[in-house]
Amino acid sequence: MSAAAKPPLICLMGPTASGKTDLAIGLAEQLDCELVSVDSALVYRGMDIGSAKPDYPHHLVDIRDPADLYSAADFAADAFRLAGEITGRGKIPLLVGGTMLYFKAFLEPMANLPAADPAIRAAIEAEAEQAGWPQMHAELAAVDPQAAGRIHPNHSQRLARALEVYRATGRTLSAWHQQGGAGPDPFDSYDIRQLAICPADRAVLHERIARRFEQMLTAGFLAEIQALHQREDLTPDLPAVRAVGYRQLWQYLDGECSLDEAVQRGIAATRQLAKRQLTWLRKWPDLAWIYTDRVGNVVEFVLSESEREGLGPRATGSDTCADSTLQAPLAVALNYLG
Repeated sequence: MSAAAKPPLICLMGPTASGKTDLAIGLAEQLDCELVSVDSALVYRGMDIGSAKPDYPHHLVDIRDPADLYSAADFAADAFRLAGEITGRGKIPLLVGGTMLYFKAFLEPMANLPAADPAIRAAIEAEAEQAGWPQMHAELAAVDPQAAGRIHPNHSQRLARALEVYRATGRTLSAWHQQGGAGPDPFDSYDIRQLAICPADRAVLHERIARRFEQMLTAGFLAEIQALHQREDLTPDLPAVRAVGYRQLWQYLDGECSLDEAVQRGIAATRQLAKRQLTWLRKWPDLAWIYTDRVGNVVEFVLSESEREGLGPRATGSDTCADSTLQAPLAVALNYLG
């Protein structure tokens, strides 16, 4: 299928507090898109305030209980299915969020992994409680030394996932990465445009993160976590509870630190999350960038690498588009996507 004949699909990425949700809503209203959330916290019910859950309709929001697991492979399958359904309705799928592992699983299906198996994961965690995670790391090293070399013995979540994949499939995590899963390649079906938004000044992003965390506390974030904390089936090892902000306030409720310290830890952890997201994004292929100033206006727009090299649909041979400065991000994005 030629690129011209393929239906469009938009991926909008960015670090937390970068303004991507507002931009996505504007694009949805202007281009008749349906939004698909790419956020590992938004999938969970009852986690509304701390995940900055939007009021505007998104797919893949509130689809799991916090006690449940939801893997990148689950997301890739759900997102591909939804993209087909949205396209079938004559609309444009717009995937928006900051969980880069989800984007990678969707856009690079050769790295897809089996869906999470709660029973196997529970058995692994029970064994680890008895033997310790270093012993579980040794077990992984015996069957998959390559993965064991990449995973620290104390990184329980990644270690458990690697053991889970092997026990569920009889195939090591490294083999899955090398040989690939069976997920469909969206580039075969869609004309995919990838766009990122971020403040040009890192200090602006840090200020937004701190301000938003305080706003979430005022809105009842602590009470939200207290309700989760009272559930006997939720533990600090679950991915939902390990979400940034939730984990730190959970530690306060467990008596590990003061509330003030938990808040500062939460803000620091969110900033670290933004740093990791930006690290992913800087290495991302074929990504156009919208850089904004303190008030949200565009200060620079940078075409993707393939477009700068004259290979993409907006090829100009130039790195930046000078006429985009001081415009609203929505205007720049519409001009780019139009």
